[in-house]
Amino acid sequence: MPKPPVASLASFPQIVRDHQSMVFSIGWYLLRDRVVAEELAQDAFLQLHRNIEQIQTPAHLVNWLRRVMTQRRIDHSRRAGVRPQVGLDSAPEPRAVQREADPWLRSQLDRQIARLPDRFRMMVVLRFQEELEPAEIAETLGIPVGTVKSSLHRALALLRGRMEKMQGTK
Repeated sequence: MPKPPVASLASFPQIVRDHQSMVFSIGWYLLRDRVVAEELAQDAFLQLHRNIEQIQTPAHLVNWLRRVMTQRRIDHSRRAGVRPQVGLDSAPEPRAVQREADPWLRSQLDRQIARLPDRFRMMVVLRFQEELEPAEIAETLGIPVGTVKSSLHRALALLRGRMEKMQGTK
């Protein structure tokens, strides 16, 4: 006998309140465009509203929303045909600001992350901003764990090389 769904239309407003910042931040960090990130987040919640009876557990809900946002972002990039280039200096942070030891270094790192190829940027955002383990990223994106690990390794090596070159240490 199948388990009854955890989510329902009655709980939908609370689900949106609980998860809207996570859903938006995924779109923001992958696209660096507030308007598009908001549109994709709305689309993700609209799709959730249509499929809410399929959600079985709170963990399933979170994974489902992450997967939908990454897929919406891929669809958007395919339609747009070009990766958006937005200056990080002019963009507001969607999350609470944390004190950092070196704000300049952090801004340089954010610039370098924004310049990564789409696949690498998606992996870095899901791993370090969303704090997903490689197995969770693999499940979210529907790819092998080895691919996630090798992509993360290449992305971090690329970032490390760019940062060292920028600082003149290499």
